[in-house]
Amino acid sequence: MNRCEELKRGCRTQPWTIFAVGLLLCFCLPSTVVRAQLSFEEPPINYNKAEPDNLISRFQKRLDAGEIKLAYQRKNRAGYLPAVLEALKISVSSQTLVFSKTSLQVKHIDPQSPRALYFNDDLYVGFVQGGAVLEVSASDPKLGTVFYTLSQSQTSHPTFVRKTFECTQCHASSMTQGVPGHIMRSVYPGPDGMPAFREGTYRSDHSSPFSERWGGWYVSGTHGEMRHMGNLIFRQGDSSRNLNREPGANAVDLEKWFDTSAYLTPHSDIVSLMVLEHQVKMHNLITRAQIEGRITERDATVMNRMLEREATFQSDSTKRHYESAANRLVDYMLFVEELQLEGLVQGTSRFESEFPRTGPRDRRGRSLRDFDLKQRLFQYPCSYLIYSESFEALPRPVLEVVYRRLWEVLSGKDQSSEYAHLSAEDRRAILEILLETKRDLPKYWKLADTDSPQAGG
Repeated sequence: MNRCEELKRGCRTQPWTIFAVGLLLCFCLPSTVVRAQLSFEEPPINYNKAEPDNLISRFQKRLDAGEIKLAYQRKNRAGYLPAVLEALKISVSSQTLVFSKTSLQVKHIDPQSPRALYFNDDLYVGFVQGGAVLEVSASDPKLGTVFYTLSQSQTSHPTFVRKTFECTQCHASSMTQGVPGHIMRSVYPGPDGMPAFREGTYRSDHSSPFSERWGGWYVSGTHGEMRHMGNLIFRQGDSSRNLNREPGANAVDLEKWFDTSAYLTPHSDIVSLMVLEHQVKMHNLITRAQIEGRITERDATVMNRMLEREATFQSDSTKRHYESAANRLVDYMLFVEELQLEGLVQGTSRFESEFPRTGPRDRRGRSLRDFDLKQRLFQYPCSYLIYSESFEALPRPVLEVVYRRLWEVLSGKDQSSEYAHLSAEDRRAILEILLETKRDLPKYWKLADTDSPQAGG
């Protein structure tokens, strides 16, 4: 029985449920109405009104209580940036630099004054030379990406101010999986940093062709014969068809393009950029699974009440919604369609050595954060964000499907062509790493045999 048939039956058997019927009519209406009804701004998400609970909101409470002080630095107009990075445990080596005019404080951004981005597994911080604010975002376990600004004017009480409509008008679209999130974008930047939109733009993730990555970004690092769009200015007479990528290739020193001394580090590390590409979309997909899962739970609860069914009953339609949200996430976290590298990639900063040290390791010393960088990004292709608070906060029915699908692939039961990039050794290694380092795995993961598991067991 599909949702519309369930709804019609519910209307006949429970004519008093006027509110519930109004809530669910969207499933029988055109898709544009469906998208509006599934908005994250409405119940059960209430994105704009709900109280955030993430690393920034918790950090602000400690600031308010006087438990933490943020030092202010006048050198290079850094303001609160160094103190914020240190307090939030965001490595300076994660710095990437983008000079295209594609963000909030565009009047301060150009090829001579790029915007600096820093990140860890849960947080992103943007810094603009001469900018009025630090741009900050956090991965919130219930709301997805939550946006903040922190004034760069010295004050006795630094305050992270939450932003909603100002940010989601751009950062909640098809480019972010339709949820509050981030956009990793590659453009053809003119001499002033303004993109030549007539030539098109590219969204970047770990599947993107190398030749379409990092337009409008500075890139420090070597990558053999592969060529990207970084470090290049799109000038009059150029076109996307004849762009010469050679001048921006294999750059180990960015000083020839701008004054790097104005930044915390002279790098815009290629490995950091590659990790950022993966992480941005992964966070967006976790948010999408969170929101879709909670909306599906709400609708299933209403329908079960209307039809006097057990509260835990899942119709075929409900199951399909959970599986759809979970399957997209599983495919991406297992690096389906990841670009195969054609040469060794090496960064110029400490990021390549620092990033692997921050994650859990099994008894053999293996970690999902270990790099490969010869044929692919990671040695063990399963996203390290499986350890994140946002992942663990996924609605239970979605998480059950995610774990079941992961187990089927990693145990070798699922030999579908989309997972052919995972060798038997890859699957076994990832499975062993997770069994030793990931908490709250279903019991069937620990079974020695490969009998088909029961979801949620």
